Amino acid sequence: MQAIIEACGKQYKVAEGDVVFMEKLGAEAEETVTFDKVLAILDGDKATFGAPVVEGAKVEAKVVKNGKGKKIRIFKYNPKKGYRKRQGHRQPYTKVEIGTITVG
Repeated sequence: MQAIIEACGKQYKVAEGDVVFMEKLGAEAEETVTFDKVLAILDGDKATFGAPVVEGAKVEAKVVKNGKGKKIRIFKYNPKKGYRKRQGHRQPYTKVEIGTITVG
């Protein structure tokens, strides 16, 4: 069974047992989170789509860890003006392991 969920402003296609990296959630490691915005349930050749969400459906997941991604370098430069600016950024993420997908 697979589901399409909306979390952190993005949509993810998940199945039971998947490990997903998503935008940082407000949960600590080893906590259980529930995603209520289930847009679709895919079960073999049978599909259920919500308008906008499937009523009573939810996906439970366990937070594995919170971390930061690889550093990206931002370099701004204007030729002939003497303007140079270097900046770095590490995007925070949450690693989540999908548990059960239930249809209400």
